[in-house]
Amino acid sequence: MPRSTPKTIIAALATIYFVWCAYDPINATFLHLVYTPLHEAGHLLLMPFGRFITVAGGSFFQILIPAVFFGYFVYHKKPFSAAIVLFWVGQSFNDVYVYANDAVVMQLPLLSGLTGAEGGFHDWNYLLTETGLISHTTLVAKMIRFAGNLIILAAIIGSFLYATEGEEIVSEMEL
Repeated sequence: MPRSTPKTIIAALATIYFVWCAYDPINATFLHLVYTPLHEAGHLLLMPFGRFITVAGGSFFQILIPAVFFGYFVYHKKPFSAAIVLFWVGQSFNDVYVYANDAVVMQLPLLSGLTGAEGGFHDWNYLLTETGLISHTTLVAKMIRFAGNLIILAAIIGSFLYATEGEEIVSEMEL
């Protein structure tokens, strides 16, 4: 199939932005504003399943929701769209990395306006303490970041590979 110039430009711009986010995930604040409501919705929706699942549900949902969109595009055989959404999935992992990496020092400002060190509830401090992994915070966080960066790498490859004619970027749905 012939290459699509608009898709190639979108792939290049997404690559530049998400590589920057992967390089410095703590400063990827634009998407953090998107993740925050998804994170909080995860806490609310999983409340019936106990405290641990409720707390874990925040990070789980902020990864799950973009993954569902990715799955939607894969299912509907829209590989370019799936690859672009895969950037979002990878960056979501990197956003979770920032929170997990803060589990010991607890210096990130939380929605309460406090940091965990000031008395705000810190999800990842709780999760890693409950699982006995608090002494391995750095390793757990690095594994999350590695997964995110690997997903972003897959998105880069997929977005350029599928930047071809044939798949409509905007669906045939009535807008």
